Amino acid sequence: MDDSILNISSGKILISQPFMEDPQFRQSVIVMCEHNSDGSLGFVMNKPLNMKINELVQDFPEQEHDVYFGGPVSTDTIHYVHRLGDLLEDSLEICKGVYWGGDFNKLKFLISTDIVKAHDIRFFVGYSGWSQGQLQEELNGNSWFVGDMDPNYIFKLKSEEIWQDALKNKGNTYTVIAQMNKGFSNN
Repeated sequence: MDDSILNISSGKILISQPFMEDPQFRQSVIVMCEHNSDGSLGFVMNKPLNMKINELVQDFPEQEHDVYFGGPVSTDTIHYVHRLGDLLEDSLEICKGVYWGGDFNKLKFLISTDIVKAHDIRFFVGYSGWSQGQLQEELNGNSWFVGDMDPNYIFKLKSEEIWQDALKNKGNTYTVIAQMNKGFSNN
């Protein structure tokens, strides 16, 4: 068993195995925002939706912000991960340079005054969630690799590069796995 399984925490990432059959999570990378005895919560970083945040939220500033599929839970909710730190009150640091949530009205103000740019934040519809013990079962079943979060995954890389880069950053055998084609089948 991979030792990193025991070290799952907020600020880690889950990288889907190359043969993951669930289309919602195929070649996904999830940033973990919360992990405790009650369960776990994170957001899929590399599944863009074909919409902008101001299409979903009334009175949102007209800046161009893409929206991503965060996961299949509560798809009627919007969440955000950013690099604003203390500039956005009530946000939680999930790892160095990456924050989750915060005062939404203040965020809209910061965007409307151009203090916050599109590359500073990522919006998600829904989230990926696991009840108590569920994520551990999936990890024991080899559905996921665990890795370290790099802010570049969310703020710099193109969505289609994140899965491969996350595997390459793990090194060794994972570098070979990263070369697997998206169209490769386990038949």
